[in-house]
Amino acid sequence: MNYQETLAYLYGLERFGMVFGLENISSLVQVLGNPHRDLKVIHVGGTNGKGSVSAMMASILQEDGYKVGLYTSPHLVDFTERIRINGTEISWDEVVRLTDLLRSRVEEEGITQQFTFFDFTTALAIYYFFIQEVDVAILEVGLGGRLDSTNIVNPLIVVITNVARDHFQILGERIEDIAREKSGIVKKGVPLISGATQPEVIEVLEEKCRRNEATLRLVRRDFFGERVAPMTLNFLGRRWRLEEVRLGVAGSYQIDNATVALGALEVLEERGYGINEGSICEGLGKITWPGRLELVQMSPRILLDGAHNTAAAKSLREALQEEFDYGHLSMIVGIMEDKEIPAILAELAPLADVLVASRPHNSRAMSPQRIAEIAQPYCKEVKVIEEVKDAVDYLKKEVAQEDDLILVTGSLFTVGEARECLLSKGVG
Repeated sequence: MNYQETLAYLYGLERFGMVFGLENISSLVQVLGNPHRDLKVIHVGGTNGKGSVSAMMASILQEDGYKVGLYTSPHLVDFTERIRINGTEISWDEVVRLTDLLRSRVEEEGITQQFTFFDFTTALAIYYFFIQEVDVAILEVGLGGRLDSTNIVNPLIVVITNVARDHFQILGERIEDIAREKSGIVKKGVPLISGATQPEVIEVLEEKCRRNEATLRLVRRDFFGERVAPMTLNFLGRRWRLEEVRLGVAGSYQIDNATVALGALEVLEERGYGINEGSICEGLGKITWPGRLELVQMSPRILLDGAHNTAAAKSLREALQEEFDYGHLSMIVGIMEDKEIPAILAELAPLADVLVASRPHNSRAMSPQRIAEIAQPYCKEVKVIEEVKDAVDYLKKEVAQEDDLILVTGSLFTVGEARECLLSKGVG
């Protein structure tokens, strides 16, 4: 197969939907020789900020000389974004080769299970990191934790960034139920570092750690981060004292993410991975994370942020109010139908002078007509434009002035389509 044929095969596995449990992924890694058993892993779960925290830790460790694998999801434009080593995406040729290898091994073993897209790609990432002999592999949980495909590993440390309502149809309605699912990545004797602050969530995490004889480090109790200027923080941990550390990404919520990343790496250092202060400052200063408060054009400014749940929408609203000056705000919104759409729009739509409801090419996307109906009471003007790229062109050509801001939000799928369209035209 060539690369496009390989992608067609991988995306074709999405027809099997979401199959939760570790049986399928266990079969896949077994035919590859169980490479996960030899990987040194940082396992990262949580509701929001998983990707940012993972990328921050990877950048710091790389700066310190480690060879670091990073597995995240979803991608914005190309599948290869999901699997990186020291910031370099896996090549098309490697995706083809490893997919062919895994398919042939499955056929040779006569395995008839129906593997999901995430099962297969997780196995690919783990095997790729194994054969490339990374020093550390950072794996981001796809959904939940307890039954997620990444949960076959026995990690060095576990990170749970935070816990909020998301995927509640699958993970449960109550925040405690969601916390229990996410805490399923805690392993016996493996330290847990968390940015969770709700008492009911902390109670769940404490009980899980007690049962697994695992230590728990909590933000605002065992380590602290303080925003001292835009994109700048002080950090106080058990042993680390860092002042005026500059981040390469905007948003006050990234201060929180950086705090969790530093809290986790301080524990990793206690487990034998030396990390110097210069690497921390350089790594955080160089961090980029596309699709999260990412400015891709300056006149008019176009901002991409994949806020896909209520907590993320609230953080985005705060960032817009505190960190951006603009004349008028135009907003393109495309959201998946399994999200709390009224709550997301209640946070964001009142800020918009013009809101364009759109829909990315994803079967789970809510109809833009329905988004427009929900948004109508909140803002002055609401339009429906089905294609994301057409919505971007409309606002750029017909609405936005030089000092205005165009925001694309609601889902990383929506952001990804806008980003591909804009960057293919040389914007950036």
